[in-house]
Amino acid sequence: MKGSERLTQIADSTPRMQRALPDLLMPGTVMVRLLRATEFGLGNYFEPVFRAMGLTENTFHVLCLLLASESGNASPGELSEMVGTSRANMTRLLEELLEDGYIARSIDSRDARRHVISITPVGRAKALEAAPQLREPIENAFSDLDANEFAVLERVLRKLVVSLDKSPRALRMAA
Repeated sequence: MKGSERLTQIADSTPRMQRALPDLLMPGTVMVRLLRATEFGLGNYFEPVFRAMGLTENTFHVLCLLLASESGNASPGELSEMVGTSRANMTRLLEELLEDGYIARSIDSRDARRHVISITPVGRAKALEAAPQLREPIENAFSDLDANEFAVLERVLRKLVVSLDKSPRALRMAA
């Protein structure tokens, strides 16, 4: 389904949803639906690009984080948080990267319960090889936004990320 079709479905179903669920705050609900449609669209847009490189968006993100890390390594939990995926999924991603020789896993010398993930020379080369191949797809993904719209979108998304630190559970408890 194309993005324009997703937008039509959201627009068409919103009045029905509002009638069926009158206590549901519709502007916020529509925003959540738009963000989810955007996330879905980004995944569909970039998946073939990463597949052609033998990676996924998440495995590439892990390689980028390790490459950019000052220490050159990170724990699986840190990577999970930074990539935005579950720890179980991160374990699976790390296994794929290990099998491909892109990362190495060792035991933390200060805490034997903790694993340390580091990028290998092969992983470094893969990330550096992949980066230029993403330039055009990234530019195309945002090509309908002018520079001001792009800056506004970034600013608003950053504000939303911080706003989401307010846990719904904590808000209910305070009420």
